[in-house]
Amino acid sequence: MRTLSLLALLVSFLTVGCAPSGPAVYPRSGTVTFDGKPVPMGKVYFEPDVPAGGSGPTGFADIRDGKYDTRVGGKGSVSGPVIVRVAGYSDQDKEPTSGFGRPLFAEHQTKADLPTAASELNIEVPVSAAKDLPKKTVPLDP
Repeated sequence: MRTLSLLALLVSFLTVGCAPSGPAVYPRSGTVTFDGKPVPMGKVYFEPDVPAGGSGPTGFADIRDGKYDTRVGGKGSVSGPVIVRVAGYSDQDKEPTSGFGRPLFAEHQTKADLPTAASELNIEVPVSAAKDLPKKTVPLDP
């Protein structure tokens, strides 16, 4: 009986020690468009907006054919105020090291207040984001 009690106590300690810690994260999904068209590929990040009271880990997802879902190869995000960062790329002329094509626009940021539940957030990147895209420089021959 004493061994059984010790075993139960050990299991309860291990269970408490393995419990997830930190704030809860929730699945996020939606569409990403640029100039009215789906962004072929890229990344979307959900960073807690610390100055606005947000905290916790950064969530992320891949963009494929204008859609993203943190449940598919990503990580859900915390609720509350977040900064949403979007990087979008062409699906043509992919670079061998990154697997992405040329950037379509400079990294776009917007803010959102996400609910304490799974949610959908559709993101429209403004055309003006393309004007901030760094111009590719070609080295001059000596």
